[in-house]
Amino acid sequence: MMAVENGSSVTEFILVGITDQPQLQLPFFLLFLFNYIVTVLGNFCLINLICLNSHLHTPMYFFILNLSFIDLCHAFITPKMLMSFVVEKNIISFEECMTQLFFFCFFVYSECYVLTSMAYDRYVAICKPLMYTVTMSPQVCALLISGSYVLGFVSAMVHTGNMVRLTFCDANVINHYMCDIFPLQQLSCSSTYVNELVDSIIVSTAAIVSTVIVFMSYALILSNILHMSSSQGWSKAFSTCGSHMITIALFYGAGMFTHLKTSSDASLGQRRFFSVVYTNIVPMLNPFIYSLRNKDVKLALKKTLKRIAN
Repeated sequence: MMAVENGSSVTEFILVGITDQPQLQLPFFLLFLFNYIVTVLGNFCLINLICLNSHLHTPMYFFILNLSFIDLCHAFITPKMLMSFVVEKNIISFEECMTQLFFFCFFVYSECYVLTSMAYDRYVAICKPLMYTVTMSPQVCALLISGSYVLGFVSAMVHTGNMVRLTFCDANVINHYMCDIFPLQQLSCSSTYVNELVDSIIVSTAAIVSTVIVFMSYALILSNILHMSSSQGWSKAFSTCGSHMITIALFYGAGMFTHLKTSSDASLGQRRFFSVVYTNIVPMLNPFIYSLRNKDVKLALKKTLKRIAN
């Protein structure tokens, strides 16, 4: 067992959940159950729409498909969270906890790098439209997505490997709704200095690399837009980038506030809230963000509904 191998006496953890107030258990259960259903259905439908409609087989929708796939996978953290609202003790074994931590980190980092790739795609589409087909070839798109998943996998392996090496003695109550890095480190009875250092390096590297690429892409896009004489060109550019900018703001904003260092009590509540944003709210909103104002997706939906009706 992993718990024995790393010298820990703790073999299972108890997840506190979102709240310990009895009167809020049922409302929160219904709210997050609704969130889970909408997230799964929304992302599943968007994936199918992109796969079934050939006019959506473009680099932009290839990235959106992968984003929806990540969000769909992310949603499977929610059922364990829902258990906190209906059972007295939401128990998770050490092995299950480390597995959950790994996949949580994997999906978060992968989404971060996919969003970064999408910013580059938008830059090429608007600033170098004549070179778009060549620059964003299927091979390049596959390389960008593969790289996003590989970087996500490596980051998750390092975070999880660091956590497994920690020793957990007696404390086993995680003040969170899932196995996350900071709540677990607080329970360890061994030094977490190396963990905190390595975690900071990985988080900072991902944040700096993605932020620089996103800001450079949008700075060049903005510069290009300002030189456009046609108002139609402006409108097309903003409609193309608008959905991605909203997703970026929500995801990166929540991630930034999650990792801010503040007082312990405020920090735990703050991190829990912003974790909910990028593990539950963003995955639910993404299908709507990329479909409600998107003519191509609306057209694909109409075509698909016609096929089903016939």
